[in-house]
Amino acid sequence: MSWASRRRFIILSLIGAVAAAFFIILSISVFYKAPSCSDGVQNQGEAGIDCGGPCPYLCTADEHTPTVLFTKALPSGAGRTDIIASIENVNANAAAKSVPYTVTLYGVGQVLIQRASGTVDLPPGATVPVFLPGVVNGNQQVMGAFLTIDSSKPRWFAMASDPRVMPVVSNTTLSGSTASPRIDAILANPSTSALTDVPAVVLVHDAGGEVIAASRTIVPSIPAQGQATATFTWNAAFTAAPAAIEVIPVVPLP
Repeated sequence: MSWASRRRFIILSLIGAVAAAFFIILSISVFYKAPSCSDGVQNQGEAGIDCGGPCPYLCTADEHTPTVLFTKALPSGAGRTDIIASIENVNANAAAKSVPYTVTLYGVGQVLIQRASGTVDLPPGATVPVFLPGVVNGNQQVMGAFLTIDSSKPRWFAMASDPRVMPVVSNTTLSGSTASPRIDAILANPSTSALTDVPAVVLVHDAGGEVIAASRTIVPSIPAQGQATATFTWNAAFTAAPAAIEVIPVVPLP
């Protein structure tokens, strides 16, 4: 091979190598995706798909399913039913935000009447009330209600302790008339910052511990290290004599 041919071959080889490198770099930039905690692949030392290891979310298999302690249907006027339920997060070091749940109402003979849904935050080791007002049941008599949470839905993340500022409840009083009962409670803010739009749920129990009434209100503001009143009212008499009243502030996770 002459020197001119060798030079032409070297030049073409260099051009080919540069072109190949360019296309390789271009292909990597277009098609390669760095491992992440949302790519649907178990990689980068994850314990499961997009969970554990370097990812903020824990694997569902490593955590306990939330426990629904009870679900109660309470008549609320013609064709409507209030639902009160209680959910316990038995995980002392894990929390989940915006966990979806479904409430199902059944009638006589386990006939499906209605379904309703919502979301709830589950702080570590906490028990949280869920109140759904005015679920439509039409003319059908509600015989039972069940709240369910799909065990795969909570996205657990590590949380060693509950970070929420919880108002302290005191001076709970029952007043009003038999036909229009009213409950007031003082909510005290222990922090140095004001709390705004604080939801609170009340559960009224009879002598046997059964929930006979429930309601929800929102306290617009509780001043720093101050107090505010949460008020709950009903337009109908309780179905039994109240023996215990439980007021629970519902503070979402930060």
